[in-house]
Amino acid sequence: MPTRRHALALLLAAPSAGLIAAAWPRAAMAAEPEIFAVDGLAIRGTDPVAYFDGGGPVAGRPEDALMWRGATWLFANAANRARFEAEPERWAPSYGSYCAYAASLGYLAPTDPAAWTVHEGRLFINASLRARSLWSRDIPGNIAKGDANWPGILG
Repeated sequence: MPTRRHALALLLAAPSAGLIAAAWPRAAMAAEPEIFAVDGLAIRGTDPVAYFDGGGPVAGRPEDALMWRGATWLFANAANRARFEAEPERWAPSYGSYCAYAASLGYLAPTDPAAWTVHEGRLFINASLRARSLWSRDIPGNIAKGDANWPGILG
C-alpha cells in the first residue's frame, strides 16, 4: 500500500510538480520504517541468504525467524538464519529492502522478491521485473545514486 511518501513521489513526476511540492505539508509526513516489511515480514517472508546461493527467492519458515531492525526475517533453514545473525549487513538487501531503482531516483517503493539482483556481493530488490530491467541498464550508476540517497529518503 502506498504511503504519503510514495504518493509524493508520484505527484512530483507530474507536470505541475513544483506547485504540488510547494503545497505539500512536509511536516505531516512521518519517517518510513528502516526496513520495508509486509505484515511485519521483511522481503515478504523470503530468505535473504538464499539469494546469494543462486537459487533466487526461497520462502522462509516461521520456525527459523529472527527479529532485526524492526522486522521479522524468515529463513529456509537454521544454517541460513545463523549466517544472517552473524553478519546481517552482509545478507540483508540494500536500501532496507525497498526498491533499488526507486532509491536511485530518490524515493521509496515496495518490492517484489522475484525482482532481485546480486551485484558485487550486495542484494538488491526492485518493485517489479520492469523496475529491475530499468535499474539494470546502469547498475553501477544506479547503486551510486541509491547509496547517495540512502537513508535520507526514509524521511
